[in-house]
Formats: sequence, structure tokens, C-alpha cells
Amino acid sequence: MRLSAQKDTGDNPAMAARSGGDSLRTPANCGVRLHANNVTAGLPSTSSAQNNNPFAKRKVDKFNMSNLEWIDNIPECPVYCPTKEEFEDPIAYIQKISPVASKYGICKIVAPVSASVPAGVVLMKEQPGFKFMTRVQPLRLAEWAEDDTVTFFMSGRKYTFRDYERMANKVFSKKYSSASCLPARYVEEEFWREISSGKMDFVEYACDVDGSAFSSSPRDQLGKSNWNLKNFSRLPSSVLRLLQTPIPGVTDPMLYIGMLFSMFAWHVEDHYLYSINYHHCGAFKTWYGIPGDAAPGFEKVASQYVYNKDILTGDGEDAAFDVLLGKTTMFPPNILLDHNVPVYKAVQKPGEFVITFPRSYHSGFSHGFNCGEAVNFAIGDWFPLGSLASKRYALLNRTPFLAHEELLCRSAMLLSHKLSDPETVNSEHPYTQYCVKSSFVRLMRLQRRTRSLLAKMGSQIYYKSKMYSNLSCSMCRRDCYVTHVSCGCTFDPICLHHGRKS
Repeated sequence: MRLSAQKDTGDNPAMAARSGGDSLRTPANCGVRLHANNVTAGLPSTSSAQNNNPFAKRKVDKFNMSNLEWIDNIPECPVYCPTKEEFEDPIAYIQKISPVASKYGICKIVAPVSASVPAGVVLMKEQPGFKFMTRVQPLRLAEWAEDDTVTFFMSGRKYTFRDYERMANKVFSKKYSSASCLPARYVEEEFWREISSGKMDFVEYACDVDGSAFSSSPRDQLGKSNWNLKNFSRLPSSVLRLLQTPIPGVTDPMLYIGMLFSMFAWHVEDHYLYSINYHHCGAFKTWYGIPGDAAPGFEKVASQYVYNKDILTGDGEDAAFDVLLGKTTMFPPNILLDHNVPVYKAVQKPGEFVITFPRSYHSGFSHGFNCGEAVNFAIGDWFPLGSLASKRYALLNRTPFLAHEELLCRSAMLLSHKLSDPETVNSEHPYTQYCVKSSFVRLMRLQRRTRSLLAKMGSQIYYKSKMYSNLSCSMCRRDCYVTHVSCGCTFDPICLHHGRKS
């Protein structure tokens, strides 16, 4: 359905849906799809050969799971507790903590106000008829070879919020003969033991569910604050407010309703954006995060020690990045520690936000039934990494979700207006100013240099008064907001990154 929706929107980056892994080009060998009737009828059939059974556990020698003492070697990420005054302006507060927090890739923020309307009440009463589909996640490690990969994108069942909660609590009680929370360290060890050699075949996870559990009631302190994720990407200092069309999961939040051991695999946010995740209710979540500047090391480990060569379509980190975009790769963090890639941990509880910083790979799992909500955002300091992400998408010929060039130009124009007005000249963070300016200058230099080259080759330059927001390069799919090359024999636009080739 996601792939079909993307095709319907054409190549307009502003219209693309959020990457759920399969909304980009999923590799052909991403596993076996489970039919919905198999799940509805009960446990999937296990009579087929092991290679054809997506739930069959097998010993994976590349991951040493015999000793889990490495769990204690992962340090905690920073935890911040803003005052009510600091809590007024989310973007300003994140910019304040960013110089330290970004070095960890992830951080926790404990809200000084709480929601007075529970998430379950919001979803049942403020959104009558709310139901969602689950996806089935096999609880096993994979060899990540041509004949052994994992997919999470199998159709599960349709639930109401309360029906899913009852199902999830029943699974928890059956396994542990208890309805109460268990120690986080114990559940973490149980998770890695379960996916390596346990008896549970699969769990159901409701991810990328359209909607929000923040209340619209004027009496709800958190719901009417600027930390309500329904409005977060459109805050005055957020770059994504400049997008012409909303993107589900990027500018509009999505819900993540989980159960014991439901997981989110290792991934980086689309376009290396920031993300903010709020834990509405239920059991804890364990997060693992990698600092953004350690992302190349993470991808190198994935390409050399996680993926077999037969599933990589190229060499090096870009080939691993291509597979990681599928968001189905789960492996224990100890393999990263063994190769000097820093890893940090967060145990998220209800009422807490988790921020992931640009280009920070992260993964995690749930300790039981819970409900979270997430959305992306961007500040001016994101542009250099956003440019790198666009370059990598173009290299892999993947459709971008954001018109990066357009966002940069619009942000530069707004910054220029602010700097020329005495009342707003100091309103922007200095580092944000630097990132917008330097990124814009690099773009303009490329444009000027390439246009000059094309003019010497005999091209004619035309200026149009109207700016087109939906032009994509026919060769690499980048957005062509400032300039594009066209030819009398074809109407397909080509961006200036191809230079002499065009």
C-alpha cells in the first residue's frame, strides 16, 4: 500500500510518504510475506523447511549471544529535566542542550507537565472508531545472507486500542505469570536471549499508525503546550514548517503501539532529520543510540560483520546504507562495541521524550504493552547533513521525501529578512545562522559554476518568474528548485549535479 501510494504521487518529494522501510525501494530479498489469514487463524504453519519458515530460529555464529555481560558496558545517555520556563520553547531548549546531547546520538527529556487526559481516552473518545493494523515481527536473528533475511512488513490483525492492550497483557502474563513491570536490566537480557534462542515465534507491532494521542482538551497541560507533537514540526523555528505539503510521519506524527519484545530495528531518520518521541503510557522502552559522527563506523561494521556480500548491491558503507533503509536489521550492540563504535542506552518511561539527533542510528524494543508517538523536525543546523542525505539518496536512485534545495532556499531568504530587521537580527541561534549561510553559499557556487560551464558548451539560459516546487531530476530524482536543464528532444528535467554529462 505504501509503495502504491508513493507511485501515485509521482516524483514530487513533498508528496512522498514517510519511509516505513518498504516505502522506498526494498531489496528483493527481504524475506517471506506472511498472509493475514495465517495470523488470524493462530500460529503460522511451521511444517515447511526451515529456510522457508520466517520464524524458525537458528544459530547465527556472527553474533556471540552466549554471554550477555556486554549489556552492562553500554552507558546511559544524558537525561534533561527542563523547568516550566525552559519548557515553553522546545526548539530553543533543544538548541541549548544540543552541543552536549548530540555527542550521544540520543537523549531523554523529562516533561515538567503531564497529560491530564490519558492516551487511551483520547484514542477511544476523541477519535471514535479508532482502529489499526499490526505488523508481524519474527523474534529471531538472521544471517543476513541471500537465503536468510528478516522482514517486519507482514500483515497482522486489526485491533481497537483496548483489544490490543488485552492481547499484549495476556502474552506478558502468560510468559512471566505476572502483570507488573519487571526490572529493565532483566527484560533487556530476556529480549536478546529470546531473539537468539527463545520459544516465542513472533509479536505483533502497530507502527506508523496515523493519528495522535495528545488531547485537544484546553485543560490538558501537555496537550496545549508547544511539545504537542501534532504541532511540533510547524513551530516558528522549525525548518519543516516551510514545506508546502504535509508528510505523514515526518511533519505529522504517527503512533507506535507495542507489546513485549516488539522492536524497532537499526535505522537512521529519513533525510537524517531529528526525531522526537513521546511515551504516552504503558511499559518501558529500551533505546540504543549511535552518535551522528559515528554513523560511518556503524555502516562499516554492518557491511563487514553483519551483511553477507550476496545481499549488498555495491561496496562499502553506501551498500550497507541501502539495506539499512529497509528498517528490518536488528543485531546486538556488542558487535559495535567490539569494533569501537560508541553505543548509548536510554530506558524511556511514560511522560518522557527521547530526541534522536541528525544521522544518529538507533534501535530498541518494548518491555510490554505501551503507546508512543513520534514526529520529525529540523533546525537550521540540520542542513549540512540533510545535503549529505540527499546526495546519498541520489547515488542510490531513491526518491527523496523532502525538497532539500527548496527548503534551503526558503530558509536562506527568511534568514536574510531577519538579519536586515533590527528587531529580529538576534533572533536566530549563531550556529543555525552559520549552517544555513554556508549550505546556501555552497549551493549557489555549484549553480554558478555549472551554469557557466553549460553556457560555454552552447546552452541557453532562461529565467522564469515562477518557481516550481515539484520538479525532480529524471536521472537522480533530486529536486530542481533553482535551476534545471531541459532539451528540445525531451521535457524531462535534469539537475545541475550532472554537469557536463547533461
